[in-house]
Amino acid sequence: MKVWGAVFLTWPIWLPLILINLLFSTWFTYKRREWMREQGGVLLEIKLPREILKTPLAMELVLSGIWEDVNGTVTGVFLKGCVRDWFSLEIISIGGEVRFFIWMLPKWRNIVESRIYAEYPGVEIFETKDYSLDVVYDPATMNVGGIQTALVKPDAYPIKTYVDYELDKEGREQDETVDPLQLMLEYFGSIKPGEQLWVQILIQGHRKESLGKDAKIFGHKSDWKDGVKTEIKKVIEEEAFVKPAEGKPATLQHLTKTQDETIDAIQRNFGKLPFECMMRLLYTAKLDVYDRMKTAGLIGSMRHFGSRNLNGIKPTFFLPDYPWEDFREGKKTRRKKQFLEAYKRRSIFNPPYKQLFGAKPYILTAEELATIYHFPGAVVTTPTLTRIPSKKAEAPSNLPV
Repeated sequence: MKVWGAVFLTWPIWLPLILINLLFSTWFTYKRREWMREQGGVLLEIKLPREILKTPLAMELVLSGIWEDVNGTVTGVFLKGCVRDWFSLEIISIGGEVRFFIWMLPKWRNIVESRIYAEYPGVEIFETKDYSLDVVYDPATMNVGGIQTALVKPDAYPIKTYVDYELDKEGREQDETVDPLQLMLEYFGSIKPGEQLWVQILIQGHRKESLGKDAKIFGHKSDWKDGVKTEIKKVIEEEAFVKPAEGKPATLQHLTKTQDETIDAIQRNFGKLPFECMMRLLYTAKLDVYDRMKTAGLIGSMRHFGSRNLNGIKPTFFLPDYPWEDFREGKKTRRKKQFLEAYKRRSIFNPPYKQLFGAKPYILTAEELATIYHFPGAVVTTPTLTRIPSKKAEAPSNLPV
């Protein structure tokens, strides 16, 4: 009773704060949706040549070139609803035909094209119709499965990257090369007509949030570098295999070789540009060919990006697909429509589907992203991977510098 009495007596303090926060939240949600609707979006398809000699470092350089952590002016943030620019890296398979896409705000198109052409002079880039708009959920004729992901460990730990696979070394023979993207592309190429697999990696430049830059009153995100320091200290002081003498501090000398390698990987990754990310995996098919295990196979095709001493990618949300969870299936149908609509809008960082179903963006650096999304060379022999027969000598001369 005393607690409720204190709550009642202090309502002139907490109630105005709640109302002000609600007012600000409603205003910014409205303005941000309006701003994003005005910006629109561009979807580019990248068609690959028969031969790509570049390592994933080329894609890391492309991604580093689009890292941006500003919203614009304070006036733009508070009055116009400006948000940080975001991108979507997408790999899809429609009936086994594998294709690569990048979605962006229109103002980024020339920059993205010029950087891709500079690093991959043999590719062809086209603005294309959004493939996802052709899929409209109808439970009478089709089904949809989906997954949202998270990292197994804290953001400070990197996943297993192309550097760990020694794919950063140019000039290696094809039979000596292991491309970590190959397993996923082979899986994508194995699906049947009437089935579709989509992978969407939403990214935006990471930085510490603040009231002036992000109009955030509560729930600020801290800079990930604080977590990096914490995890390195934890490995040294708490996870050392050999404990120091009583009263002595733990040092690197007490670590195993694996723990040394873990710290080296954390420090190397810390030097890369960080992105806030969310990876969505979606499977859709006609009812007569729908296979629920294809959704589980999506996340399974990515397990090799993880390791016991580093990080990994895990599912945190599955679209419900069990009749006892939802007797009349109203909730299931609604969630599937929301998931599909969020995919089409490339929405996770901002309204209308901000952090849909509790999804929390995590940190991946440019090196990690380039491992998951890059244009594979001839070592990837997936027959249904769309490639162009010709080879370009250089990028178009009319692209901006």
